[in-house]
Amino acid sequence: MNPVLRESLDIFFDEGHGLPVYFYLLTILAPVQFLALYLPSLDAQMWSGSGNLFKVSSSTALLLIVYFALRVANQEYAPWRFQPLQRWLRDGSQSPGVVAKGQIAFLAVHIVCSLLLSAPFLIWAAAIARSPLASLAATLALLLFYALCYSIWGLVTLALWERRPESRQVVIRCFYFFLGVVTLLVYLPLNPIAYLLAILGRHELAPLSIGAVKWSADTVHFGFHLFLGGAGLIAHRWALRRGLQE
Repeated sequence: MNPVLRESLDIFFDEGHGLPVYFYLLTILAPVQFLALYLPSLDAQMWSGSGNLFKVSSSTALLLIVYFALRVANQEYAPWRFQPLQRWLRDGSQSPGVVAKGQIAFLAVHIVCSLLLSAPFLIWAAAIARSPLASLAATLALLLFYALCYSIWGLVTLALWERRPESRQVVIRCFYFFLGVVTLLVYLPLNPIAYLLAILGRHELAPLSIGAVKWSADTVHFGFHLFLGGAGLIAHRWALRRGLQE
């Protein structure tokens, strides 16, 4: 097994340092789902009642899974237990490619675990809201897709500012907030929550028009996120190589 992946699995699961992450995920998701079902809302037609429970649960799960994936990638949980990247790259004689594959593999494992823990809540909400199985499958696939595209940037910040944990934490939170706001302001279908709600509500999204050229909302949305994830992969590998040369 990749040594970086093995170290992360040992720390998170064998030693139990990753348990708080999943505890926080469940203790936030469960009350939100309960309140969305039982408490009245200011906009009763949109949010309250069983018919929209799945939308509330899915959007909440999306925010939580992406946020905690970014923090896990940034090594904000038990950072003292992880070997520094410089030790892997120099003393451990591991190439940047091996380190990158190990970190990305562990990040994927964490995201899958988060999805598995969230799945019972989403399945229950979908059953109450009478959402079709296709909507549930599309939601789980989108949650996995978004978590991978965004959380890779947590690895980038780790590689660039490994010795400055406070700076990394500020950058990650600013990145999370900035992308959420910018995607809402620039073009609404770029925002993952807006797109997910539109898919679940079966609303037609307006295309993006620039001059005489029009792109469908699906093309722009997935093109943007594929570019974001691909750029993160490239930046992560570049940052590891840069660390090896320092």
